Amino acid sequence: MKGSQRMLARITTATLALVLTVCSALSAAQSPSPKPQGAEVAFVQSVQRALASRYATPADAERAGYFRFTNEDSSGSISYANLHWQSSDVEHPSQLWYDVHGNLLGADYSVMQSASPKAPKLWGVNPARWQKIDEHLHYVLAGPPMSSDYHGMGKKKFLAAGGSLAHPSAATLVKMGLVKSPSQVAHVFVFPSIWDLQVWVKPNPNGAFAMMNPLVTPSKNAGKDSM
Repeated sequence: MKGSQRMLARITTATLALVLTVCSALSAAQSPSPKPQGAEVAFVQSVQRALASRYATPADAERAGYFRFTNEDSSGSISYANLHWQSSDVEHPSQLWYDVHGNLLGADYSVMQSASPKAPKLWGVNPARWQKIDEHLHYVLAGPPMSSDYHGMGKKKFLAAGGSLAHPSAATLVKMGLVKSPSQVAHVFVFPSIWDLQVWVKPNPNGAFAMMNPLVTPSKNAGKDSM
């Protein structure tokens, strides 16, 4: 009996080790290195060349139809969107990021989940790098930009107040008590369910697909008022 128990223990231990090895391998496959690999190197280089020349400053982005819609996040990035959520080429990302000094940091490319049930296979980028973002809303207050002018919310509260996702209105924000008048709202829009790919334009020792960049110094207010 004791011999059988030792054998069972050895089998159980071996099985557990195999399971852990498989799980580790799957995790590694799902979370590739933040540094570009293979064809991704050329993709990142093309992104960096194209965006650095087209959108060097927030003013360049605004002339191209982008507008700011977030506060500074913990990475030191402030996001601008153009509301085109189906990225067609590297020159037209759905979002651009700048630091508090107006320096271009990076960009997001996006593909609608409705158009691609599975992670996209585009530009030679590993599909595992694309992350799902669920549908939600953003609104931006009018007037001189302040750190408190950029807001996000889940869609349930908006819908509960009688809002329409097809035609989001500042009037719904008034009804919710978030603003006193529609004139206070510069933008209100639905951020749809997308696949999202984040790429640093600014050189990043951690890799172009990393979450943080040690060469960027966030301000003291970074990440304090994120959605």
